[in-house]
Formats: sequence, C-alpha cells, structure tokens
Amino acid sequence: VQLQASGGGLVQAEGSLRLSCKVSGSSFRIENVAWYRQYPGKRRESVAFITSGGTAHYLDSVKGRFTISRDNAKNTVYLQMHSLRPEDTAVYYCNTMPPQSWGQGTLVTVSS
Repeated sequence: VQLQASGGGLVQAEGSLRLSCKVSGSSFRIENVAWYRQYPGKRRESVAFITSGGTAHYLDSVKGRFTISRDNAKNTVYLQMHSLRPEDTAVYYCNTMPPQSWGQGTLVTVSS
C-alpha cells in the first residue's frame, strides 16, 4: 500500500483546509487509515484515524474541529480541518494504522 498526502498550505487562524490522501493498492478497503502530524524535532502523532468500517477516532485537541472521512470508490481519505489554530502548524502525513513506510507529508501553516 502506498499513500500520498496533499492539500496543505498557508491559512489564517480560524480558517479551513482539506487534506487528501490517495491510497494505492487493492487492500485499501480493509485498511485503517490515519492522519499524523509532526512538529519540528518531535515524533509524529496520530490526530485522527478511520477504520475500514468507517468509525472515526480523534486526538482530543482536534475533536470538533477536524473530520476524517474515506471514499472507498476513490481510494481516498480526507481530513477536513476547521477553526485552525497556530498550534496546528505541522507537516501532516497519512498512513495506515499501524503505520507502514512513510511517504511525503504536506505542510500546513496557520498564521495568527
């Protein structure tokens, strides 16, 4: 399975962004997929993941602001982010949960 994240950018505080994760591989439908983020010098943390059955789980600090969803027909997982804060600034990655090899992330920068 290979995963490619996209959709990052620069946004003002309280703004919104939608990240996309295109997944290749025939096993997509049975995979749990997560969005992770990494601050400089820190380990990656999972901010949200969605099970193969569509159940979503969130890091407490993003609950109510971020929504993860999946479109199995398009082999894509999304992360809709609202009410963004400067502390959401990070490189965001998508991967299976548990993670396999890491692809390139997408940078989200939230200005105050």
